[in-house]
Order: sequence, then C-alpha cells, then structure tokens
Amino acid sequence: MRFQGEEEAAAKVPVTSPFRYNSPLVQVSLIGLVCFCCPGMFNALTGMGGGGQVNPDAANNANTALYTTFSIFGVLGGGVYNIFGPKVTLAMGCSTYVLYAGSFLYYNHQQDQTFAIFAGVLLGIGASFLWAGQGAIMTSYPTATRKGTYISLFWIIFNLGGVIGGLIPFILNYHRKEKAETVNDMTYIVFMCFMSAGTLISLTILSPDRVVKDDGTHCTNIKYSNVTTEAIEILKLFCNWKLRLIIPAAWASNFFYSYQFDNVNGLMFNLRTRGFNNVFYWGAQMIGSVGIGYILDFSFKSRRTRGLVGVGIVAVLGTVIWAGGLANQLNYSFDKPPNRLDFKRCGSDFTGPFVLYFSYGLLDAMFQCLVYWVIGALADTSETLSRYAGFYKGVQSAGAAVAWQVGKKKIPLLNQLIVNWVLTTLSYPLLAVLIYKAVKDTDGSKPAEDDDTASGLPPPASMKDGYKELENSITTEKNG
Repeated sequence: MRFQGEEEAAAKVPVTSPFRYNSPLVQVSLIGLVCFCCPGMFNALTGMGGGGQVNPDAANNANTALYTTFSIFGVLGGGVYNIFGPKVTLAMGCSTYVLYAGSFLYYNHQQDQTFAIFAGVLLGIGASFLWAGQGAIMTSYPTATRKGTYISLFWIIFNLGGVIGGLIPFILNYHRKEKAETVNDMTYIVFMCFMSAGTLISLTILSPDRVVKDDGTHCTNIKYSNVTTEAIEILKLFCNWKLRLIIPAAWASNFFYSYQFDNVNGLMFNLRTRGFNNVFYWGAQMIGSVGIGYILDFSFKSRRTRGLVGVGIVAVLGTVIWAGGLANQLNYSFDKPPNRLDFKRCGSDFTGPFVLYFSYGLLDAMFQCLVYWVIGALADTSETLSRYAGFYKGVQSAGAAVAWQVGKKKIPLLNQLIVNWVLTTLSYPLLAVLIYKAVKDTDGSKPAEDDDTASGLPPPASMKDGYKELENSITTEKNG
C-alpha cells in the first residue's frame, strides 16, 4: 500500500553509528530492558509454581483472568499502540505488572484471592499493550536480513530478567526451613521494585517515525493513526490467511506454561530448588534464542530456506524433548505425587528432571523466536507488525487462559503433556507452509511489501490522515 507522503518518508538519511540513540540496536535493547523488568520478573514469579504460594489456586485463577482479558485486548493492542505511540502504551502496560506482584504480597497476609484476580484482569489489559508494542519494535525496526539477530538480542535481555528473577526467591528463601512452601514478603517487594523501574525505562522509547534503520530508512511512514483506521485494520486480521496459519502455533506457545511451572517445577522440587531451576530455565531461553537466531539469519543465503530449516530443527528438538517429558511423567501423577527434590541433597535423582526442565526453556525460546521471525517476515512497517503481534498475543493468551484452568481442574498430568505435545507438533507443518508460500527471498535493499490487503478489503481512506504531520516535518527538514 502506498499513500501520500510515503516517498518522502522512504528517503534515506545518513547513518553515523549503530549505537546512536535512534538506532534499532539501542531501541530494541531498551524494549528488552523494559521486558527484563516487567514480563521477565513476572515469568520468574509465575515459574516458581503457584506464584510462590503453597496453594496454586490463587495464581491459577489470577492467570486465568489475566489471559482471558489478554486474549481480548491483545488483538486490540496493536491499534492502541498505533494511536498513542510507544511511551504512553508501554508505560500503561508496565504499571499493571507492579500491581499484580503487589496482589500476591497482599495474599501472603490476607489469603483472599479477590485482589489477585482483579490485578490479573488489569494485567491482561496492560500486557496486551506492552506486547503489541514490543512485537512492533522487535520485528519492524531491524532490516529484513537481521530480524533473527534482533529477536535473539531482545530474547536474551528479556530472559535475563527471568534469570535474575529466579535468583531473587532462591537467595531470599535459601535458608528457610525445609517445609517452607510460600516465599517471603521481600521476594514480592523486590519484584515490584524491578517492575517500577521498567515502567520508567519505557518512557525512553522513541516513536517509530524517529527511528532510522541501519540502511538509512525510517521504520515507518506515519506519525499517528486513528480509531477508525485501527478498527478496520484489526477486523481485516481475521480474514488474513497468513495469520490463520499462525493460530495453532500462537495457541500452543504459552499453553504449556501451566504444565511446566505447576506440574513439573512446582510438584517435583522444593521451594529453594524451584528458584534455582528458574535461573536455568530462563538461562536456557537465552541460549536457545541465540541458536535459532543464527539459523534464521545466517545459515543459508535464501531467507525461505533458512525459515524452513529453522522449522525442521525446532520440530526435531521439540519431539525429543517432549518424548523425554513423557518418560519423566510416567513416574508420578496427582494420585502418586513425587518426593520433593532438592538440588543439593538429591544427586542423580535431581539431574534428570532438572535437565528436562532446562530443555523445556530451551524449546520455548526457539519456538517463540521462530514464530516472531515468521511474523516479521510477513511485513516491514511498525503499524502493520504491531497489529500482527497483537493478534499473535491475543490468540496465545486465549490458549494460556484455557491452560491455567486445565491445571486448576486437576486434569491428569499425562493427558496435559500429550495435549501440549500434540499442539506444538501440529504447528510445525503449518508454519512450514506459511514460510514456503509467503516468505519472500529479499536482498535486504528494499523492504517487503506489507500484504495488509490479503483479505481483499480495501484500505480505509482515513489512513491518509496520519501522513500529514510527517510529510510537513520532512518537507521542513529538506528546506532547512
């Protein structure tokens, strides 16, 4: 699609350094720091099993509320980002993480789920804003030939938050009594401090029209959108055949968290070992993101070939890891719970389940980075990719909402594992088809055209409105 002002916006500007403030490297690193502090700490909190509580019901109900709301607002998040820009959108999203962690501090004393569930609802709204913006920044700011690298960079910084977040409960609860099952107050307070810092960092993110890619082009050709435009574009997402092929992968990509966190880490290990395990679970994600990022950017000259090879590698690795999970799961159930393992005292009994949990983290990163790379290969502009990322996160969250209730209903553990395995396996051939049919081999010298009209619907006339301010600003720069 081409609109008034696009030619001016596409004009290249001199690139002085990859470390300049308006570079993709700096901006992707900053959004990585935001997610380090907010979703990263949230992941560490959730990864302890039951939100660090002996009874996981409060966390399961809060997460169900969170992901139910997220599934609705996730689809709308891209539109909100395009209208309000990154600073307002990201700051609103980050602030809800602080409230969520605070609700578990409250639950530590009052044992009342109401606040936790309410905080979960608000976090579902806030997280949809944050992740739509994150997806747009991570996938649209890099050039076409380096999207895998920048996705890996983000994933490393983001999951370093999970590593540090895993150390927090591990250190603060290390010397507590063996039978302690609930983390102390300081654990939640430290999480809240990190999340508050993330909210402040989000205010340093530049709007897409001010960011210049490494090839000298701007990341977008509009400065703002409007409600009418975004409403129409969001409706068109559901008619886009490419996004429909992503739905199984999106649904599966967070579905396995409730099983892995509550029924592997939460059931098999004691409190301090759960924190220890989380350090390596999120550390494994950093390793996995580097590996898949290299494959998707550097393994072959053809971008389509790189994508197909990436799918094949993740499929084989996923099959091996879930097979290992099956072997482990046959040893225990809800009716025959395992003895809690401690990383210092259990020796070889600890090693196998620990390696399995580490491998789950490795697979998670490779799977999600692969999907993000595919999404990034479908378009180049920030406004389009923010909608695509919002759609992905919305479907992902719908799956997670169902998964957390599956965990609460005490569905047999073996059944949960099989469902997770089937869902991820189903997504591989569909991603391969999408890559084969939709990912074009480009030389990186010009951006791929955004196929936003794949549904057959025409673009709204109101989209032209968003170009006026940018056109005027570029004309002023040229005259100066």
